[in-house]
Amino acid sequence: MEIARAAAELFMKHGLRATRAEDIARAAGVAPRTFYRYFAGKEEALGPLFSAGVEKWAEAVRDAPAGLSVPDALRHAVVQTLTPGAGVRPESMEWVRSLLRLAEGSPALLRVWGEACQGAERTLEGVLAARLSHRAEVAGDGAPRGGESRDGEPGVGEPGDEESCGGAAGGGRADRGGAAGGGRADRGGAAGGVGSRHVTASGIRLSAAVAGAAVRVAVETWAAGDDPADGPAGPVPRALSHLEALRDFPWGTA
Repeated sequence: MEIARAAAELFMKHGLRATRAEDIARAAGVAPRTFYRYFAGKEEALGPLFSAGVEKWAEAVRDAPAGLSVPDALRHAVVQTLTPGAGVRPESMEWVRSLLRLAEGSPALLRVWGEACQGAERTLEGVLAARLSHRAEVAGDGAPRGGESRDGEPGVGEPGDEESCGGAAGGGRADRGGAAGGGRADRGGAAGGVGSRHVTASGIRLSAAVAGAAVRVAVETWAAGDDPADGPAGPVPRALSHLEALRDFPWGTA
């Protein structure tokens, strides 16, 4: 992380173009060969810093009170991790703003940011799977227990084909959740759709992508402007507004 912090400081002080990998290595107190052992180029040096920030939000969703619904857990995590002076230091938010502005002019740095967000999305996918399965079990909704569905088939988070997770693409029998494009739907749905009561692997993945995008866009649009991080147009109000717009989203079952 020392190399990542050194890179961030130099990028903000001298700009991306004027900063060399050797400059970052010197500032971090390591040899250039050590730098290149971990990073292919100077832009990649920011990867650990970006990842630490976005993963913190996904982990906050995991740590949210168990009784919260998915939308409430997402909102809770936003407040916990993006509120200046509470979940994050005010100066750190200004670092985020400066680095994201640099990324807008650098395809290589933008790719590093995107990879960090994608990694956090996959973390969030696992978090949502656990929360949704737990809530379904508590509600007695027939959710998978111990990795199995009510039929003894693979449940959410377990290996299995798409039919075992809520639908068959292109036709044929779908034992749970319906069949896309035709065929028989035995339980929880009609032909051509997925039953709304069943948590599916694809639904969880889509949910993680949607939630991640809602927060990422909030941070990026805030960073592109000049509004203070703790103001009414800061990243927290923006993210909460985006999540509120998704209040009818079928979390985990889309």
